[in-house]
Amino acid sequence: MREVKVKFHVRDREALFLVLKARGIELGEPFFQDDQAYAPDRWTFDDSRLGVSFPRLRTINDRHFFALKQPTINAQAYVAYETEVADRDQMHQAILNMGFCPTVRVAKTRRMANVGNVSLCVDELDSLGMFLELDCPVSAHQSAVAAQEALNDFVASLGIDVMRTEETCDSLVRTAQLRAA
Repeated sequence: MREVKVKFHVRDREALFLVLKARGIELGEPFFQDDQAYAPDRWTFDDSRLGVSFPRLRTINDRHFFALKQPTINAQAYVAYETEVADRDQMHQAILNMGFCPTVRVAKTRRMANVGNVSLCVDELDSLGMFLELDCPVSAHQSAVAAQEALNDFVASLGIDVMRTEETCDSLVRTAQLRAA
């Protein structure tokens, strides 16, 4: 499946919640996500992500999910595959044996809503603050960039103080870890 995403750092959380409520967008209950990101052996954060496969293991309430994302035209437009797995530790070992290395662990509390075919996520990332993330599937004949711009326009229409970032969560966490060291 092809997906696109846009991500924004939220500067005023209360304004975000108020405008979502005013628009009739009801967020679900918060839940904790524990994500382990992986990259190919010898890949570095300075290297391009385009065309490179990146696995992820996610745990939510004792359920484990394996995902593989391969960015196409930018880091937030990708081909994605995801499935639930029974044993996180066994899947971790399988990923290592496929030639991938763990990069960073991403811990976040997430609240979600669906707006048509768009998943709207409000994430609190440990030590990084709040992020608004929107993603949606993109058909084979649809422009990923146009889809991202439509998502961007929707967020702009909310009239809240946000700053768009092209960085992935694992890159944001890694940068924060480097600054703290």
